[in-house]
Amino acid sequence: MTRRRRIAATYGRIWRTYRSWAPSIFVLALIVFLPLGLLDALAAHVDVDALDLTSGIKVAAVALAVGAIAMTGLLGEVFFSGAIAISLTHPHGEEPPSLREIAGRVKYGRLILVDLAFVAIVAVGLLLGFIPGLLAFVFLGLAGPVVEIEERAAHRALLRSFQLVRGSFWLVFWVLVPIEIVGDAIGNGLAGLVHHLFGDTFVATWLAESVSNIALSPVFAVAAVLLTVDLIAVKDGVAPPLHSEPAPA
Repeated sequence: MTRRRRIAATYGRIWRTYRSWAPSIFVLALIVFLPLGLLDALAAHVDVDALDLTSGIKVAAVALAVGAIAMTGLLGEVFFSGAIAISLTHPHGEEPPSLREIAGRVKYGRLILVDLAFVAIVAVGLLLGFIPGLLAFVFLGLAGPVVEIEERAAHRALLRSFQLVRGSFWLVFWVLVPIEIVGDAIGNGLAGLVHHLFGDTFVATWLAESVSNIALSPVFAVAAVLLTVDLIAVKDGVAPPLHSEPAPA
């Protein structure tokens, strides 16, 4: 199969999986991204000028607020990818696991460490130039699903993501990068629409951030999980079974 056909086939599977599991994915997205949207809104509405701070501390506060907004977005995508990995590879047949089971199985500490490391490495890469940041994003973008699927520690999940992507870089690039770029563009449009309808209030900001993430981040998560399972099969010759469709009612 040519690379173009493989990429097209992967997008087809992403869409079919997302559509089939949409109800359970949507509920999970609400649970993950409503709190993260609240953090975004809190960071966005900090009035640094109103605080009695020195100029140096104000600069640091602005930097922290901007970093918090960026970090919660990436944190949501990586963490959510891990949760979706549990939904699509659980061992109990084709029915989705309960939210209680997902909450009990999610490796919170490992995923948080992966999130922080991923954001830091991509940020450092972008400071060095666009290309290093892009390479970090692609090579480490599968670490979240690896934590849950292969039960690896944070640093080993990052290394495993690099190993899986190496040799299939362009496949991962042409799946994750367009989804991220298009998702950000659509998310900004949805956020702008919410602000247009409800103004620039704190609640509107919370709603805008939450709606854009709930609508679009699951697509990235499903893509990351499917790529991870496929590349594990390529690398090891065997991979966990993937429940691409729920069982018929």
